[in-house]
Amino acid sequence: MSYYFAIIGTQDNPLFEYEFGTSKQGGDGQSRFTDQARHLNQFILHSSLDIVEEVQWTTGQLYLKAIDRFFNNYISCFMTGGSIKFLLLHQPPTSAILSVPSTRNSTSIGANPTSPQTEEAIKNFFTEVYENYVKAIMSPFYKVNMEIKNPVFRSRVAAAGRKYL
Repeated sequence: MSYYFAIIGTQDNPLFEYEFGTSKQGGDGQSRFTDQARHLNQFILHSSLDIVEEVQWTTGQLYLKAIDRFFNNYISCFMTGGSIKFLLLHQPPTSAILSVPSTRNSTSIGANPTSPQTEEAIKNFFTEVYENYVKAIMSPFYKVNMEIKNPVFRSRVAAAGRKYL
């Protein structure tokens, strides 16, 4: 399963971007997006911002689950109290979609992007990244809607991805 994670600011500007693959079930942590899909990831996430803004007012939750789908890509969202959006584009492997589901594939996180196990793993990922985000923005040198270039933050996002996804 391939993932593209982005933090979107209050002015719909990207604050942080990170692309990775699954480390579960023998994955190597490398994303499997094609070159063409890699260029579309930003557009897919930004096109789902309208849906995020509609859904955020209908629910009182910070975690909005899978809010949008674009072909084989699912977009999950987590909102902060300050209207910063954490968006995760996840693409299940093509073998999980094309093959006949077995009991082994159905329990894996990548086999079914809308399963409760997958939703829980994504929620845990968002929660850990949110904790690290709060620590990063508490720096006196950080200004609102400023791009996050901190290598420690990037490594902690990568560690959360390896841990949960």
